[in-house]
Amino acid sequence: MSLRPTNLRSDVARLLDDGYEVSIEYGHLVMRGVPYVNASRQVKRGILVSTLPGSITEQAAPDTHQVWFSGEFPCDAKGRPLTAIGNASQRHVIGGDLTVDHHFSSKPKTGQYRDHFEKMTTYATILESPAAAIELGATARTGRVIASYDDSPFQYFDNASGRASITAITNKLRMKSVAIIGLGGTGSYVLDFVAKTPVEEIHLIDGDVFEQHNAFRAPGASSFGQLQQRLKKVDHYAQIYSRLHRGIVPHPCYVDEESLELLEGHDMVFVCIDANEVKLQIIEFLESAQTPFIDVGMGIDEVDGGLTGQLRTTVSTPSKRHHVHDRRRIPLMPGQGDNVYSRNIQVCELNAMNACLAVVRWKKMFGFYRDTEREHFSIYTIDGNHVLNEDRA
Repeated sequence: MSLRPTNLRSDVARLLDDGYEVSIEYGHLVMRGVPYVNASRQVKRGILVSTLPGSITEQAAPDTHQVWFSGEFPCDAKGRPLTAIGNASQRHVIGGDLTVDHHFSSKPKTGQYRDHFEKMTTYATILESPAAAIELGATARTGRVIASYDDSPFQYFDNASGRASITAITNKLRMKSVAIIGLGGTGSYVLDFVAKTPVEEIHLIDGDVFEQHNAFRAPGASSFGQLQQRLKKVDHYAQIYSRLHRGIVPHPCYVDEESLELLEGHDMVFVCIDANEVKLQIIEFLESAQTPFIDVGMGIDEVDGGLTGQLRTTVSTPSKRHHVHDRRRIPLMPGQGDNVYSRNIQVCELNAMNACLAVVRWKKMFGFYRDTEREHFSIYTIDGNHVLNEDRA
């Protein structure tokens, strides 16, 4: 099977977006899970197979109005064979374990199908209509998960973007590499959000062990057994998010002079650490490499029996760096900006929000979201529910 979800030909992409279980195998278009009725008036599921001129990315009109079918010979709701489409019955090997049993012919009035969407849905409707008369709701639109494709970063097909007609917008996030420094409360949520984008590689950099208190400020739910393993955070999260994304690369170490080389070659770096004393060398390295980065942080205080504070998002790009130094938009000294939060308090909703603000800002930078402010610094205040944008480009 080989499809390319980023620039997949439109007729096949439309079949996927409409919930049909299709793939391209051995140069043929294959639709599985098609309901039909057999001679005993039982509803079965078969496979439609069509030749596929053109390529995975370049569309071409069908070269024939005929298809193959794998399964018993289909019948109407009364069990009578659909001889109107029956052309020939002979077992044939398409390739590997993909075999077919019958050859069908249903020529449209125009003489030729416009594309493979029209062709495949026409045959699917012919077969599923009798099945739906016996089994209410029988449809070839199975909506089943389709395995992903050779050049996709995902383990299974992302059909949500196409269904919403924003594939071209989503492709703006298809970049080579993003790095996340720090997989604590905020960094873990940044990973959760970035893992759902078509970034080819996501590099995780953290030397800590995933411990019990981490489970209360991280996305999802960790089992008791997972906590007992005492894995490094990067390995813990790599196990989880590799189920969705193929390009998760763990680096079980802290960033220091010896490991700064891990920050080379990324399209974006998220800095999600509380160790302010090491941020300066990280900033200087990323600036020298002309790498954009986003630094996040929060300061939480207890006031009159409740918590209050601010969430900060600082952006640095090759076109705008000075605010980081001139206005001291990133804490660089130990103890700055920590407060109550430094004691590992459980405010996962604030971690998630801090990550949301950072990831939304990243997506705005690359054109996924519209960006009218172009701010490089923002503060969200908890008690007043306000967002302040400054340092506009």
